[in-house]
Amino acid sequence: MSVQSDKWIKKMAMDKKMISPFEEKQVRDGKISYGLSSFGYDARVSDEFKIFTNVNSEVVDPKNFKPSSFITKKVSECIIPPNSFVLASTVEYFKIPKDVIVICLGKSTYARCGIIVNVTPLEPGWEGHVTLEFSNTTPLPAKIYANEGVAQFIFLKGNETPEVTYSDRKGKYMRQRGVTLPKV
Repeated sequence: MSVQSDKWIKKMAMDKKMISPFEEKQVRDGKISYGLSSFGYDARVSDEFKIFTNVNSEVVDPKNFKPSSFITKKVSECIIPPNSFVLASTVEYFKIPKDVIVICLGKSTYARCGIIVNVTPLEPGWEGHVTLEFSNTTPLPAKIYANEGVAQFIFLKGNETPEVTYSDRKGKYMRQRGVTLPKV
């Protein structure tokens, strides 16, 4: 298994539409950076946010999740309440090759502010917008900027194609668009 370079990521994005839209270089210009890096791709967060709220005093149950546990906002800046979390999605749509798994790590700019980005691995054969989870670990409100970089995706090429890919087993989050809530 090997980590794939910027050359491989660019070729796959251009030839196979693995990442769309695709930014060929790091974009900064007063923004939290996004785009192609040496051994990864820094994705952006879209402008739709689902902010966790306890206004309805719901129990958080992954098998019976209540959408009323969130309020939805379409904004250029999202404020995460203290010790709370927000769901969002990437601007980019990903199509993962059948012999690749992708690991995501939050950007240090947010981590240094106590904002943790969590994403499960993107499995071989999966495609869609990535649902991002942001946890504000601080006792203060925290800000996320839409259309700016939030997480780096690292592409690991396996030694062979797995017997069953995510698309083969018709995974429940296949081809998700925008923020996708938990499903069973």
